[in-house]
Amino acid sequence: MSVDSHDDGAPQVLRRNFYGRRFGHTLRASQKGYLSDDLEGLRVRGIDAAENPERRALDLAAIFGADCPVWLEIGFGGGEHLVQMAVAYPGVGILGCEPYINGVAMLLGKIRAAGVGNLAVHPGDVRDLFDVLPDGAISKAFLNYPDPWPKKRHHRRRFVTPDHLLPLARVMAAGAEFRLATDIPDYVRQALEEVPQAGFDLVAQGGEPWDDWISTRYEQKALREGRVPHYLSFRRNG
Repeated sequence: MSVDSHDDGAPQVLRRNFYGRRFGHTLRASQKGYLSDDLEGLRVRGIDAAENPERRALDLAAIFGADCPVWLEIGFGGGEHLVQMAVAYPGVGILGCEPYINGVAMLLGKIRAAGVGNLAVHPGDVRDLFDVLPDGAISKAFLNYPDPWPKKRHHRRRFVTPDHLLPLARVMAAGAEFRLATDIPDYVRQALEEVPQAGFDLVAQGGEPWDDWISTRYEQKALREGRVPHYLSFRRNG
């Protein structure tokens, strides 16, 4: 959600439409335990208007430490990529956003198993996080296998639209990298049209993943079903 103000200066919460799943199959007992025992300690505080009524920008140094680069994964799914990035780059603080609570539970189990401490989680809509991130705070962002919304009338729900891309551009530093992986050709088409208009330059595209790429469950499903992954790299321009 975002917040505007009444004429008297009091904050007014503006509700956003959200499309997609928040809950799936029944959680296992272990996953319920991760949510009850671990989520509160990893959750980013200050996103909810009740916790941050004045909508002050998050103090990322208080979360990750002073001078720590901050990365963002948008829709981390089951958390495979997010956790492996945290393991591979211990000097980086990584924010992960995912509204699907089953995916959050899976991530928490992986965090516990890996023993990493350079992660913070927002179990909700990334646009609410954008509302309170400082300008230029993110030095790398990942969008891996986002919901394709295949029907044409639903394309406006995709992440690669101004409603998401303009706030992303605001919170990314000049020169910061935005990575996108998808197996949907029409998603590639829309990304190539929309992302540059939001303030990014296309750096690379093709069928070869990045050197530090960690394949996700969604990519493995795509490969089993005969779809071809596509990888795009953009850079936030001046």
